[in-house]
Amino acid sequence: MPLIDSKAHRVNIGRMDMDEILPPKKADAARMLGKEDLDPYSPAEIDERVALLRAEIERCEARKQQALSHRASADALFRK
Repeated sequence: MPLIDSKAHRVNIGRMDMDEILPPKKADAARMLGKEDLDPYSPAEIDERVALLRAEIERCEARKQQALSHRASADALFRK
């Protein structure tokens, strides 16, 4: 009885591209906002947008400081 596929297939012939195994990158919201046309917005809407963006900047900076502090604590712990 003949086999359906008698040839052995090679697996992992070449190097695997990291893009194939890592999840897709999330869209960069800040970059997308920077491309948005602001002409349809009123001055009041632009003021609201600026306030929201400033709040987001503060949130990002706070998270960055938290990460830096955490890293410094870990480095201090493991250097002992």
